[in-house]
Amino acid sequence: MTDPADDASAYVLESHAETVELVLRGADAVAVTWDADWTTDPTEVADSLRAGLDAAGVWARLPDVLAGAVRAAGYSLSAPPVADPPYVAATSRGPMLRATLSDGRLVICLQVFEIERADDAPRYRRGPTTPVDAVHATFK
Repeated sequence: MTDPADDASAYVLESHAETVELVLRGADAVAVTWDADWTTDPTEVADSLRAGLDAAGVWARLPDVLAGAVRAAGYSLSAPPVADPPYVAATSRGPMLRATLSDGRLVICLQVFEIERADDAPRYRRGPTTPVDAVHATFK
């Protein structure tokens, strides 16, 4: 038996590469607005990325990405996912897609930012720049 997280990641990379690329470009657009290579303001990360992806019509695609990843992992959802929590959430690392399933929870993070812990406050930096490095799935 294969790992559901691996199956979900493979599905996202194979079937939704364009959407992941658009999320990566959205993160680039957010990062160029910062005064430095990083920011300490989490709203300049999560909220700005969500707003940009929403305006470009990308945010609305994420529930379909999640639904397909759940099917690829061998499961089904009890209801169609929507582009809001608990299914899709904006985080300081990037969009997070979540599904509670019969025997676990599938979480897919499109990680486009990294958090660097500093003494005074966390610093948010532009993270992975390729789909393979950005797509992280777990099943617990």
